[in-house]
Amino acid sequence: MSRIGKMPVPLPSGVEVTVAGGAVRVKGPKGQLEEALAPLTSVEVSNGEALVKRENDSKRARAMHGLMRSLLSNMAVGVSTGFERSLDIVGVGYRAQVAGSKLTLNVGYSHPVVMAVPDGLEVVAENPTHLVVKGTSKQAVGQFAAEIRKVRKPEPYKGKGIRYSDEEVRRKVGKAGAGV
Repeated sequence: MSRIGKMPVPLPSGVEVTVAGGAVRVKGPKGQLEEALAPLTSVEVSNGEALVKRENDSKRARAMHGLMRSLLSNMAVGVSTGFERSLDIVGVGYRAQVAGSKLTLNVGYSHPVVMAVPDGLEVVAENPTHLVVKGTSKQAVGQFAAEIRKVRKPEPYKGKGIRYSDEEVRRKVGKAGAGV
């Protein structure tokens, strides 16, 4: 039995799960998420918790069992509390600005990089060098944060670039010196 898959998913108050037509819908105070039901699995809801079951013990069914449980858990947390990912912008003159659904990054290129914020996500520029991506879908928040980071990855010599707030950039030593 899968150690992850066999654990029930606790449903916070105000969160309801419905299974219909091969899809799982989770509705809560922050919104609604829908995910296709993984093959060879089923979801049972009772007593404020959801339990994922599998049809048989094949390798594929065991893999889908744990995956579906994790997806369901992330959906329940997302619609109740939400997810967020923080990014820091390091570098002289590097800054970010949010206007409506557009994110503008000035990170050392000859032109500003303009990115459209996907539906269902919110980007907050707490100051010009700190961004927070918020949303109900863990996958969407992580994906958009990764796309922002990809615009200017942190480089190892001076540490300039866009990095996650909890990320440590391993610094390298530069040249030893020309006149030695």
